[in-house]
Parts: sequence; C-alpha cells; structure tokens
Amino acid sequence: MSFETISVVGLGYIGLPTAAVIASRRKTVFGLDINQNTVDIINRGKIHIVEPELDMLVHAAVTKGYLIASTVAKESDAFLIAVPTPFKRNYEPDLKYVESAVKLIAPVLQKGNLIILESTSPVGTTEKMASWLAELRPDLSFPQTHGENSDIRLAHCPERVLPGHIVRELVENDRVIGGMTTKCSDAACDLYNIFVTGKCISTTARTAEMVKLAENSFRDVNIAFANELSVICDKHNISVWELIKLANRHPRVNILQPGPGVGGHCIAVDPWFIVSQSPDESRLIKMARDVNDDKPYWVVSKVKKAVNLFLRNNPGCTVNDIKIACFGLSFKPNIDDLRESPAVLVAKKLASSYKGQILLVEPNIAEFPAGFPNAWEFVDMYEAIDIANVIVLLVDHKEFYRLKLDKFDKRYLVDTRGVWHEG
Repeated sequence: MSFETISVVGLGYIGLPTAAVIASRRKTVFGLDINQNTVDIINRGKIHIVEPELDMLVHAAVTKGYLIASTVAKESDAFLIAVPTPFKRNYEPDLKYVESAVKLIAPVLQKGNLIILESTSPVGTTEKMASWLAELRPDLSFPQTHGENSDIRLAHCPERVLPGHIVRELVENDRVIGGMTTKCSDAACDLYNIFVTGKCISTTARTAEMVKLAENSFRDVNIAFANELSVICDKHNISVWELIKLANRHPRVNILQPGPGVGGHCIAVDPWFIVSQSPDESRLIKMARDVNDDKPYWVVSKVKKAVNLFLRNNPGCTVNDIKIACFGLSFKPNIDDLRESPAVLVAKKLASSYKGQILLVEPNIAEFPAGFPNAWEFVDMYEAIDIANVIVLLVDHKEFYRLKLDKFDKRYLVDTRGVWHEG
C-alpha cells in the first residue's frame, strides 16, 4: 500500500518521535493531541519533552511543512494510535485513552484506511478497538466480520524503544506487527518500511500484544531479583555491587543492577496487564511486581535510619534541623520522564515525614511538575551537598558521576544505584 498522509494520535514520548521520523521521509504527518498547548509548541517547531535529536527533527519537519499538529482529526491514509494505557487503582487496564482516540478518528475514516495501535495493551485490545469502530462507523466493514475483504485494515505494533535513544531505535529496531488478517499485517509492514531499517515481522494481533507484555515482564522479573538481592545483602552487611560484579564473572550469569524500584510507562505497568487477565497463572510475574513496588518503601526506611544515625552522632541537632537531598526524580537516567518513577514516590514519602526539609536535584527538569508541593526546593547538586545532612541517590544521571566520595564529608549517603560505591 502507498501512504502519503499519516495521522499519529498522541504526541507524547512515542507519538511525537514517530511522527517526526515519518515526516522526515517526506510524508505528510498530522499529529493529533488533545492538549492545545502541546499542539502549539510543536507547530512552532519546538518540543515539550526531553529526547536527544528530537528537537532538530521536529524543527525540520515543521519548517518544511511535513508535520502539522492539531486537536482535530483529518482524513489520512493511515492512523497510528500512540496514547497512554495506564492501569486503574486495582491494577486493571484503563483503555479510556484508546477509546477516545478511536472516537476522534472514526468520523474521518475512509475505505482503504489502515489503523495501527501502538499503545501497549492487554491481549484482545486490537479486537476491542475494531468493535468500537464498527459501532461508530456501520457504513464501513472491519476485519472481525469481513476478514480479508474489510474496508479498514487494523493491526497492533508495540513500540519497543529506550528513552534517551528513541529516535535511533524507532528506525533501527525490529518491529513485531500483528494484523487482524494477513492483509492487515502486510499493509502495516508497508507503512513501517517507510522508516524502519530493522525487520518487520508479521504475526497475529493477539501475539503482538502479548510480545510487548512478555518482554517487559521478563525485564521486571530480572530487576526484582536484583532488588531482592540488595535487600538481602544489606541485611548481611555485604556490598550488593561487589556481589553482582563477582557473580557476573560466571559465563552464564548476568544479574542486573538494583535500584530504588521500577518506573516508567512500560515495565512498571505492563506486567499488571498479564496479571489482571491471568491471575492464577502469573504467580512469578505478580511476585516480581510486588518486590519492585515494595523497594521504594525500603529505601525510605534506609533514609530514616540514616537520619537517626546523624542525630545520634550530632547531639546538638534535632530532627527539624535535618535537610535531605534527593538526587534524581525521573524513572531512569538522563531523561525528564517522571511516569511511575520510584524516585518520585521516595521523595514524596520523605516529604510527608520531613516537611519543608527536602531538597530536589534533577538536572533534566527546570520547573515543578504538576502534583509536586510548591514548598519543595529544586537546587543544583553542589548546593545540595553544601546544605544537606543526608544525601539520597535515586537516579544515576551522568552529572552525578562527577561527584566523588570526598565531596560528602560528614554527610550520610543512601546510594540506591551504586554511583559512588567505588568512589
């Protein structure tokens, strides 16, 4: 199939880079988002997120007229849906954003259109999306009723990129493409071949949905092992960093590095989609989630022990005199993404116990995100060292590696990432 106009619904961490990369191939891309401010920023050739190379890519695409952002859907040859799929309080998947995206594009659909769901989703979501569309557009036929002869093609293609490397990985990584029919898969492969140099591998929609969930659950289980090891080693006064380094000298062992928990829009969320649909069969996956979800609270307890140790060694001080500096807030290094960040949870829990005493060091964020107490104070890392009595390393941003242990004289450290372990 030939695609000259492509709409990307959702201009966040996945949608915007995808739209910009496609536009760089001289295709007309309509970027759709419900946030007018986001639309306005992009139409000025700017970006609202931190991602290497993306600013230049967006500026060029907008300047040349290939990328146009809007809150209103426009007729296109293909539609890519890249909206959030969070979970509800009981860890059930929340598909309201996918449903809203379907309602947004339904009025402009035409015979021959291709719709691809990129949002990470529970198994069966692509089929559910097809049912919603059939109700909204009874004048068109869809794969669930007309198979290969349907007017509209539908497929699922999960994103699998690493924040901080999204632009490169969108192009280079293999893509798993699950169509509701063979022709759906073929059409989706044609679209991705516009900009993907990796392989496009066809499968069923349900398999493609499960692939992404399995990938992130695998990573979650491995991180949980490392996080559990760190707790065990702490109990026995063993350096978990040295332990892992030595254990990994075994030719068939590759233990990951522990941290304050697991965050982000994928690993901290996707395993729950499996658990919610198969609770009796996903015991290991659920246990890993529980281990990783508990880790921030263990970190908070370590910080409180450090505070108490400082007070014992400084009898002239009271708990109200304590200043605690949290180094890093994002869910992974060198980005500004706070979604499901365990570092944010640790900072908030500490702030509830030590009111007005928390300093935040986050080199990738210039202002307070929504939901953060205005009383909190952003400082640079050198000011934090001067002021704080307890320093908590939560994210291993590249800037923090410049600091050496001798900078922390008479400060109490809680290093959850091993940045300063070897000095």
